[in-house]
Amino acid sequence: MHKVALIGAGRIGRIHARNAAMHPAIELAAIVDPFADAAQALAHEWNSTVSSLEQALQDPAINGVIIASSTDTHLEYSVRAAAAGKAIFCEKPIDQDLARARGAADALSGAHMLLAFNRRFDPNFLALKARLDSGAIGQLESLQITSNDPAPPPPAYVAVSGGLFKDMAIHDFDMARWLLAEEPIEVFAVGSCLVDPEIGKLGDVDTARTLLRTGSGRLCVISNSRRSGFGYDQRIEAYASQGMVRADNVTESTVQVWSESGAAADRFQNFFLDRYAEAYRREMDHFADMLGGAKATVSYNDGVAALMLAEAAAESVRSGQPVRL
Repeated sequence: MHKVALIGAGRIGRIHARNAAMHPAIELAAIVDPFADAAQALAHEWNSTVSSLEQALQDPAINGVIIASSTDTHLEYSVRAAAAGKAIFCEKPIDQDLARARGAADALSGAHMLLAFNRRFDPNFLALKARLDSGAIGQLESLQITSNDPAPPPPAYVAVSGGLFKDMAIHDFDMARWLLAEEPIEVFAVGSCLVDPEIGKLGDVDTARTLLRTGSGRLCVISNSRRSGFGYDQRIEAYASQGMVRADNVTESTVQVWSESGAAADRFQNFFLDRYAEAYRREMDHFADMLGGAKATVSYNDGVAALMLAEAAAESVRSGQPVRL
């Protein structure tokens, strides 16, 4: 059993707490959160103990830390955990500022660290990636990534989120890099505020289209909206020299109703924690492997690369021009 400490007892922290506590190779040994009531409640739920960050990092029995605290703490806590020799599982993004994130390269580029881009662990997207890598449809030429939330978050969340590109589309930037298998060299993005005027007042967009181009000419179009109106909309289409492979939305069930008016399927899943529940579990499986010595498949460097694309997209929206990387 590998002992780990969880930093952050909020919504995503509770998901990771459950997956860690139920994992056969992990013991959830400590919960760290500045809000004592939240930490105590989660510790009681999973038979763990409340700790301070300093105590957790100094405890030689704790092998790893799960950083699920607020975004503005991710980088600092990762650096401190790396210095303490802990394996690190850190939520995305690594930071909201690219220069600051790059500044931690000496501490983190070689760290035993998993950056939690959970969509890489989704079984549907893993299957799509496997089809591409097998050459079953020839050479990849272009991607279409669609990522639309069911409804916009409250303005108070948007104000501290870092904006659509760093908060929401950053998952899609990571997926694009993973599937394209080469780095984008040019980013062109356009954005509008079409969903909630309050988001626009905060200086952000709620609807965007981003075009990425790689050195070999491969293209990726990323479509984002804070509102779909029909559920959590997560689709990928990969076009290659001999065909296309597609990962579609996941419905609440496989039940369909067939009648005179045609066939009607069940609703799409409406919340990201439902849509990616299996991805979160597999992500914890991978962290358990890391605690046993395996190398992380998603690293600090991947986090910096996705953040670079997010900042380039935001700059392209401001300038109206493509951004060369």
